[in-house]
Amino acid sequence: MSRTFTRGHRRIAAAVALGCVAAVGLAPAASAAPGGAKGPKESTATITVMGTSDLHGYIENWDYFTNAEYDDAAHNDVGLAKVSGLINQVRADRGEESTLLIDAGDTIQGTSLTDYFANVEPVTETGEIHPMAAAMNAMDYDAAALGNHEFNYGLPLLRTYEEQLDFPLLGANVQDWDTGAAAFTPYVIKTVKLKGQKPIRVGILGLTNPGAAIWDKNNVQGELRFSGIVEQAQKYVPEMKAAGADVVVVSSHSGTSGTSSYGGDLPVENASTQLAEQVPGIDAVLVGHAHQEIPERFVTNKQTGEQVLLTEPKNWGMRLSVMDFELTKTRGQWDVTSANSELLNANTVPADPAVSAIVADQHQRVIDYVNTPIGTATETMSAADARFRDTAVMDFVNTVQAEAVGKALDGTPNADLPVLSIVAPFNRAAVIPEGPVTIRDMAGLYVFPNTLFGVELTGAQVKDYLEYSAKYFNQTAPGAAVDPATLTNAAGTPDYNYDMMSGVSYDIDISKPAGQRIVDLSYNGAPIDPAQRFAVATNNYRQSGGGNFPHIATAPVLVNQTTEIRQLLIDYLIAEGTIDPAAFFEENWKLTRNGEPVFD
Repeated sequence: MSRTFTRGHRRIAAAVALGCVAAVGLAPAASAAPGGAKGPKESTATITVMGTSDLHGYIENWDYFTNAEYDDAAHNDVGLAKVSGLINQVRADRGEESTLLIDAGDTIQGTSLTDYFANVEPVTETGEIHPMAAAMNAMDYDAAALGNHEFNYGLPLLRTYEEQLDFPLLGANVQDWDTGAAAFTPYVIKTVKLKGQKPIRVGILGLTNPGAAIWDKNNVQGELRFSGIVEQAQKYVPEMKAAGADVVVVSSHSGTSGTSSYGGDLPVENASTQLAEQVPGIDAVLVGHAHQEIPERFVTNKQTGEQVLLTEPKNWGMRLSVMDFELTKTRGQWDVTSANSELLNANTVPADPAVSAIVADQHQRVIDYVNTPIGTATETMSAADARFRDTAVMDFVNTVQAEAVGKALDGTPNADLPVLSIVAPFNRAAVIPEGPVTIRDMAGLYVFPNTLFGVELTGAQVKDYLEYSAKYFNQTAPGAAVDPATLTNAAGTPDYNYDMMSGVSYDIDISKPAGQRIVDLSYNGAPIDPAQRFAVATNNYRQSGGGNFPHIATAPVLVNQTTEIRQLLIDYLIAEGTIDPAAFFEENWKLTRNGEPVFD
């Protein structure tokens, strides 16, 4: 059930809080009539702002990894075509003239569809319109914020995508590396014209979390800087109010937790709550990045005491946020007097055939491409148990990574270093099937467009690294029942922040507290030498600090390849023709309790 908050006129409080500098751009506030005196004539209007976030390349309700319609345990549907059905309903219900549509980022990475038009037939070379741009243009978006994944494929693709959009791509806290000037449009003010009413001006500010500075360091270093979300909102919200914005909505690709997945060198990653608390003048925040579901939440601004509405739609187009604002006009000025929000479920409507038609050819080309066989496997290899058991499918990834780093080190002063490799269980549903193996199978195994790095770590640092990774498991006493469903993801650690390592042997004693779990760590059958140097194959996300693992972000870089690891897997199979676990699978780690294996 949606809850509405009501409040008095914001303008007096805002003017007091912001002081003279900000107040020069604010219209005079209407005064309440004392006693029974007749006050100024008031009229009301309602406008609606709809929001999506973390679409990650989903347009059709289709799973390219399973080659079937998307489905999950909750029977969610995904994609812009479904979302468009919801949007059409809202526009018909509220009146199209009173609605706006915005997005909170992470649109052009996440599916085989977006990979295809970034790498196989890149729109930067073909001139073809990006499918996400085509779909969002057809749906009449008014603005979208940058997400950190917008930078995954490099700035040329991002700029091409931006040019193809019929609406602005907003990033108020992204600056040019050299000049400090805004690298993207900070905000836009849209005019809503209702019959018989003075136009209502809605300011939309776009902000993204600063994590792209490390997660996509190779693409942005020397080109872009990322400043704090709160800091830039404090700069731009007064500017928007001075420019006449009656309503201020922030599209924030940043979660609400106040925490960061990286160290303290960058501003806070998940800062949407602080944004609402610390920046006066914001009416609502469309939240993104965290892939959570927030139908409606209110945060009190610490300076004004006003309530700020927060909402976050579930990722991949599963939900649509609908924010309704009631405004009161006094002496010619509009002011927000109430707001509420709700989430609509994409599985309640059919797909919009107009959106499906626009991308039908591109969608089918990708289906045909990903189902192309490129080799065979001698047996089925599943990732279903990979997060708590050493599996052949994860060893396959580590084998390919280690061989690529070893080859890159040939002929260098570090050619004799032993090569270790780390991988995370990205996709529990990944399977390499016995028999023909397709590009789709490889893409399902490695779902991110990460590139290969090789760094130098010592034996002692390897131990620290594995201890940090092992915090992924919930502590479980010897003899206690073990449920794989609840064993992992301790303290909310996602699967992609649990690394398993090849090239060394070790046990993880889950009966011990985090930080004391790595047992019998050995290399070549002997206890690891803390001083021994190793080359460690990893990905750009981890090397740049993603997950905040110890040592790796500051370790000497030995190999830096621009080739995606996913492509290395594909190339390996094409070259070898066959994937045979007998050639690479070695059970080098296991979970234990007091020396006894947890699983047989």
